[in-house]
Amino acid sequence: MASGDETAPRPFTICREDERVPASLRRAVVGIGNFDGVHRGHRVLVAAVRAAAAEAARPSAILTFEPHPRVYFARGGPMFRLTGEAAREVVFRRLGLDGVIVRRFDAVLAGTGARDFVMGLLRDDLGLSGVVVGHDFHFGRWREGTPAVLAALCAEAGLGCRIVEPVALEGEAEPVSSSAIRQALARGDVGRANALLGYRWFVLASVRHGDKRGRTLGYPTANLALDGCGLAHGIYAVRVRLTDGTLRDGVASYGRRPTFDDGAPLLEVNLFGFSGDLYGQEIGVELVGFIRGEERFPGAAELIARMDIDAGEAKAQLAADRTPSMLG
Repeated sequence: MASGDETAPRPFTICREDERVPASLRRAVVGIGNFDGVHRGHRVLVAAVRAAAAEAARPSAILTFEPHPRVYFARGGPMFRLTGEAAREVVFRRLGLDGVIVRRFDAVLAGTGARDFVMGLLRDDLGLSGVVVGHDFHFGRWREGTPAVLAALCAEAGLGCRIVEPVALEGEAEPVSSSAIRQALARGDVGRANALLGYRWFVLASVRHGDKRGRTLGYPTANLALDGCGLAHGIYAVRVRLTDGTLRDGVASYGRRPTFDDGAPLLEVNLFGFSGDLYGQEIGVELVGFIRGEERFPGAAELIARMDIDAGEAKAQLAADRTPSMLG
């Protein structure tokens, strides 16, 4: 990766749910938030966490919550998450943090007042030394805690506190946001989404058995189900990280296969020149570029002809792409 804010691999600790904070993360400086996508704005915050931790000679970490508060308050309603837990941890690890602390977002936490959030959770339970948050961070019961409230409470609790200003792409006024990235992916604008992220958007999922139709078409695929994915249905140029760490180029279709069955949406990935067995393996798929929307063809022959064109376009996009990768 060549974006300039990553370091060589280092020990990385994940403290989940109700686990006690391990010694490696005690007195940490943490960035607090949901970090969906870990986009350019989030990464400025991560850099501030690392800087503050280095100044204080403390560990650097992220404090985040599961389920996502929006999912909790919607009581399980659909939400297009840019990065699930596993993908988010991949990015945090690559950004040179010492770890991530995950806490359950439930009725108790949702009902915790701002003072108890700082004094009880941050100071007493987690034993933090400082926090870093974004300019729009809200916390506590009914979102009563603002950045200004957090700063005052942290000062009272003896915790350091930094507030990070919004980040926009050069020449743009609108701050980078997870919502803007979701909107870009929903219309198939991979270039815009990746520009806002600062790396290729990717998904991690296990390869499942399909109907093997791709083999008969001359394009065998690795099939992945993406829960709650709001990506535009269509054809994409992709790079894929296999479980052995190798990266392979390919072309992928995300959608319902209207020429055949209009079934549940699947991401079907054809790896150029690959013939191995990937069933049951978790792979990472990065989107490099959008080729076309999903179409219904009169029959298999017409679809194959179009797939040949798609594969050629994917290879051209992959050869030209210089977007950084979080998968290696």
